Amino acid sequence: MSRVAAIDCGTNSIRLLIADVSGGNLREIYRGMEIVRLGQGVDKNKSFHPDAIDRTLRATELFAGEIRRRGVEAIRFCATSATRDASNRELFIDGVKAIIGIEPEVISGEQEAELSFIGATHQLNQIGAPYLVVDIGGGSTEFVYGQDAVEASVSENIGCVRMSERHLNSSPPSKAAIDLAIADIDKAIKNAAIKVPMSSAKTLVAVAGTATTVAAAALGLDSYDRDLIHLSRISAEKTHQVCQSFLALERSEIASLGYMHPGRVDVIAAGSLVLSRIMALSGASEFVASESDILDGMALLLAK
Repeated sequence: MSRVAAIDCGTNSIRLLIADVSGGNLREIYRGMEIVRLGQGVDKNKSFHPDAIDRTLRATELFAGEIRRRGVEAIRFCATSATRDASNRELFIDGVKAIIGIEPEVISGEQEAELSFIGATHQLNQIGAPYLVVDIGGGSTEFVYGQDAVEASVSENIGCVRMSERHLNSSPPSKAAIDLAIADIDKAIKNAAIKVPMSSAKTLVAVAGTATTVAAAALGLDSYDRDLIHLSRISAEKTHQVCQSFLALERSEIASLGYMHPGRVDVIAAGSLVLSRIMALSGASEFVASESDILDGMALLLAK
């Protein structure tokens, strides 16, 4: 048995999973998340804002403390969409290395997709395969198709932070802004469908904070409950309804929802719109919300 630590640093959040892994089985020891918005302004400026780097490095220091306390044997740190796009990524990479002792891997969209697929499907035991795994992040969305392994994947720049900054930067957004966002999102989904056979999937599995928050809303939860959300099935009709609700709410109304993480308040409308459009264009009748994602995939491979 190996005790491993996986850190996923995206555009909106940085997350840590510490787990004991043996024979392809994973036992969670600690899971934490900090909303750091590393990708603040990256879509427009193509570089990290100094404040965003500072927030992320402070969170990394917190995670380094958890790793030291829990006797971790191996660490993997992956950085995704925002870091791929930032011209000054070395400032961030050097800062992380000084804190945690390893250099972050700036992984490609294809690598991100594969890790998300492994994490999302390892508990499903081929029930419902072939799968379309969708990972809606802050900067990008990964589309991954496969049965017991990845057969096709693509990454598109339609994450919830990117779409919020580009189009949906008021609450509620105007109809014109929503129409522009839909056009942008639909173009990316149609491009993804050229490479990934979305309509051939038997099960749509959606991972990460947008999907699990939409599930919490669809389930009518008063507070965020990971156990109730994990592997819940949310219909397309309910997904569209939740999306329209988020798009119609004031920021303060979104913030007052008991299941809503404070760091998702200003990006959940855009994220839910991405998920809604994926379901509309793929023809999926429902999605399975998975709390297992890229972190779990990283941990499983790290122990091999």
